[in-house]
Amino acid sequence: MLIVPGHQALPRPLRAPAVAIGNFDGVHRGHQRLFEEIRGRAAARQAEAVVLTFEPHPAKVLAPRFAPPLICTPARKLERIAAAGLDACVVEPFDAALAALSPTEFVDQVIVRALGAHELCIGYNFTFGKGRAGDAKQLAALGRSRGFDTVIVEPVTIDGIVCSSTKVREFVLAGRIDGATLLLGRAPEIEGMVIRGAGRGRTLGIPTANLRPETELLPAPGVYAGWAELPTGKRHRAAINLGTNPTFQPTGALHVEAHLIGFSGELYDSRLRLGLLRRLRPEQRFSSAEALIAQIKNDIAEASA
Repeated sequence: MLIVPGHQALPRPLRAPAVAIGNFDGVHRGHQRLFEEIRGRAAARQAEAVVLTFEPHPAKVLAPRFAPPLICTPARKLERIAAAGLDACVVEPFDAALAALSPTEFVDQVIVRALGAHELCIGYNFTFGKGRAGDAKQLAALGRSRGFDTVIVEPVTIDGIVCSSTKVREFVLAGRIDGATLLLGRAPEIEGMVIRGAGRGRTLGIPTANLRPETELLPAPGVYAGWAELPTGKRHRAAINLGTNPTFQPTGALHVEAHLIGFSGELYDSRLRLGLLRRLRPEQRFSSAEALIAQIKNDIAEASA
């Protein structure tokens, strides 16, 4: 997949593209429906299926205090878009200049002149332009006057739940891994570098990899069953803990650590990706190190099942 850092950096004209526009945080099953639409439409015309997305998330520029935690890192988002079998992705820098464009200016400068879109595919609640003044209806009207078709994809519902990034965040923050997995179509993930921790796990006989998370969206504190993916791509089942280690300290920063089942070796300064499969229990304080060790062994046994 061709990845372009903004419409001004396009190395060549796109071939009569069908374009899906959106932030696509999480690349959930609703987003995947848009990708299916442009893939099919582009194939029917022997054209290119293209995604136009934004970096950073517009909320981080327009209202940084209220910007939501992102479901996945920008790099992981691009990996997920590439996995959808598309031809190109234009990652438009979202800054004050872009935010100041009126809906008409955005369409004329980016959609028509730069991308040369023949078809656009957007979600039902898509907004664009200065002050989010443009909506799906206005985009369709602009398309009719400028020679491109606009396809509006209605809400994607799964088991009666509308699939949205907001709902995925709600599930993850509550520790509802089952709900997040349903909407994403895969396990929610945490990724980052392995760093040195306090070394308690090794002292207790249960070594863990301590992660400095780059993923912004973290689930509710607790213990989770999941997997850990090594830089080689190999995966191990894992018992994953998110918490402040209340047995050893009354307060503290949130830590992310994982015990990789059946793994031995050093992981310091390696990248690790954790997948969350289910929540085993909430975080709790134990009366002794022995009681904690007994519970961790139970957690590992359950995560192994």
